[in-house]
Amino acid sequence: MKRNVLVLALLVFPLTVDADTRERLRSALVHHASFDSGLRADYSRGDPVLYAYRSGAERVQGGIPAVPDESLAIVPGAGRHGGALRRVKHSPVQIFFKNAGILDYRATPWSRTISIWLRISPDEDLNPGYCDPVLIMGEGMKKGLIFMEWSRDDVPRAFRFAIMPRADLWNPSNAGWEEIPKSKRPMVELVQPIFSRERWTHAVFTLEGVNTGKPGRGALYLDGRKQGTIEGWDLTLDWTPEKVHLILGKDYVGYMDDLAVFDRALSDDEVTSLHRLPGGVGGLR
Repeated sequence: MKRNVLVLALLVFPLTVDADTRERLRSALVHHASFDSGLRADYSRGDPVLYAYRSGAERVQGGIPAVPDESLAIVPGAGRHGGALRRVKHSPVQIFFKNAGILDYRATPWSRTISIWLRISPDEDLNPGYCDPVLIMGEGMKKGLIFMEWSRDDVPRAFRFAIMPRADLWNPSNAGWEEIPKSKRPMVELVQPIFSRERWTHAVFTLEGVNTGKPGRGALYLDGRKQGTIEGWDLTLDWTPEKVHLILGKDYVGYMDDLAVFDRALSDDEVTSLHRLPGGVGGLR
């Protein structure tokens, strides 16, 4: 029986990634932060600097370069691959990468894939309230928001991926997030996802057909397997590109590793291959 399970696992997740798939992933990669030895990205088509801010006004003004402090550290050897970024404790300081060359958000049709490894026990490590390990923000919720989050007060906490377009397209009454029935929210929700202090979880989401004026699509993957999709919504945002940022670990306490951004929505097979890359994304370069 154990042998059959092993054979099935090898069929689902082959041990090697073929050269053609590696090349497709390499050519789509626009940003990679290994956090092996510092906060800067190892490779970027845009600005490799990780920035910090304490308020929304500071973020919009561009922030300042982030530096390790009592709440933010690089821990050598602690990562899924090499070192890791650790949010040591809850802090008002938020960290982010800028849009240009990385997200390259624009008002025309837009697609992306975001990949990150997380090591955290949400019910033990997080303060009450929402926590967003990855958040893409422009200029306020009414203009749109993209995020992965742990829910506010569920026990155990639910894990979600959401693409909130312009409020007039999906929430014209401006109701609160938790007031809206779950079936009416543009999100994927997992009630009991597996996250742990003892193991790394690979979280990936894709964005496709945003800002087309027609139904777009998003998908959430954990450990290389698709968990759900967002479909049937007009995913038009109303962001000013210069004010769009990729925010990491909002209200997060735990480890993060091997952040990668790709310039298109990866396929299911490509996400599986990404998960299985020996040595992580750094091996693509």
